[in-house]
Amino acid sequence: MKKTLALASAFLFTLLLFSVFSFKPLNVEEGDKKGAFKYKDFQKPEYCKGCHNDFYQQWDQAMMSKAYTHEWDEIEYFKLAVAHAEADPKLKDVVDGCNGCHTPMAYLVGDVTPPKPSEGSRANESVSCEVCHLITGIEGDTAYNFNWVIEPGQTKYAARKGEKGSPNHKIVKTDLHSSTKICGSCHNEKSPFGVWVKSTQLEWEEGAYADANVTCQECHMPDTKMKTAAMGTTYPDARTHLFNGGHDPGKVRGTIELRIQPDIRETVPGETVVFTTTVFNQKTGHKFPTGSVEDRIVWLHVEAEDEDGNRYHIQVDKKGFEGEEYTIASDVLAYQDMGVPLGIENFEGVRREDVPIGDRIFRMPYFDPEGRMTIMQWNTASLGVDYRIGPRETKTETYTFELPFEIKPGKVKVTADLYYRLLVKPVGEYLEVPEEEYTAQLVNSHSTEITVYP
Repeated sequence: MKKTLALASAFLFTLLLFSVFSFKPLNVEEGDKKGAFKYKDFQKPEYCKGCHNDFYQQWDQAMMSKAYTHEWDEIEYFKLAVAHAEADPKLKDVVDGCNGCHTPMAYLVGDVTPPKPSEGSRANESVSCEVCHLITGIEGDTAYNFNWVIEPGQTKYAARKGEKGSPNHKIVKTDLHSSTKICGSCHNEKSPFGVWVKSTQLEWEEGAYADANVTCQECHMPDTKMKTAAMGTTYPDARTHLFNGGHDPGKVRGTIELRIQPDIRETVPGETVVFTTTVFNQKTGHKFPTGSVEDRIVWLHVEAEDEDGNRYHIQVDKKGFEGEEYTIASDVLAYQDMGVPLGIENFEGVRREDVPIGDRIFRMPYFDPEGRMTIMQWNTASLGVDYRIGPRETKTETYTFELPFEIKPGKVKVTADLYYRLLVKPVGEYLEVPEEEYTAQLVNSHSTEITVYP
């Protein structure tokens, strides 16, 4: 079999996010990939900077340059994944496969388990320029689990050949670099149990944006007027290398449109008002949240405030669908399987979400082989109800509010707030992840009023 390899796609990060590591499927031959090259076969990003400074600076502040060094990724990889493989050696190849998307060069040269980021090795280059621009194809029909094909050398592959070429390397235009499949090679992933634990590009394929040919690159590599190289041509539609997604608050804000209205406008204490909320996913070509769904959490909080400033939390009305208990915040414990890599026997777990009890959660739970909710995607044997918000999908929730007799007569403001966390807060706190990784971000907010008479 010729010495070609799969490479980590850098082209999609969407609300996404690189917050967990990708794992190698059981049906890919390990010997064909890991350790086939040397670091010297790949240029460093700083080398590319000489001619492509704009692209370099964009990449350098994007998550692509931090896919291995990002704090949560490092903690999850070493505290959980690597430790889990040490406790269960049959997971070694799977955990090594994390690096196939988070630090592909380290994987390709066999530098696994790579040194920790603090040691400053070339693994820290994460998803670099060479990783993406040496890709020549995808193995098979479905892009997933870093099934890219790579050929190091002086020929670089891109979505545009360029009018003048390059004095330093050849440029070959490929259809793949304009396709979503290059993104799917890392943003789709199967666990060792054959479960789709990442499916961002597949979600796109099944949605309306694929029919309209609005690709991942349209949103995550928006085009602009710029030079692609210092000595090159200025193009009106050069693709930026921002890769802004789930870790970019500006990308998250306003992703979902939100409205709330009451069934009556005037009432008295002791009466009941039903508030209806609608959440509409207008802006993502995939589901929200997507990517590392076991980490992500989105919830809708509704609260009333009277003229004296008294606040009343209103819980969501249950719909009664199967698995709904995982979509309503509670104080139950979960993630007990973390006890294995952490070396804690009979680990009780941590709170499942730490969200106000009764709030609606838009999520899809992951379960380990014992049926317990897990944060470890490599240990995911099954999935629960998918209650995320699909592209151009509207979800409607109702909130029944029985006005307390002590409520202040006058105007009562009722507000719906939609929040997003990259990581479940109790997990972040327990594993000592930097707080910014699980800080709640406001996606959108809307308020309405009712009048309460004495």
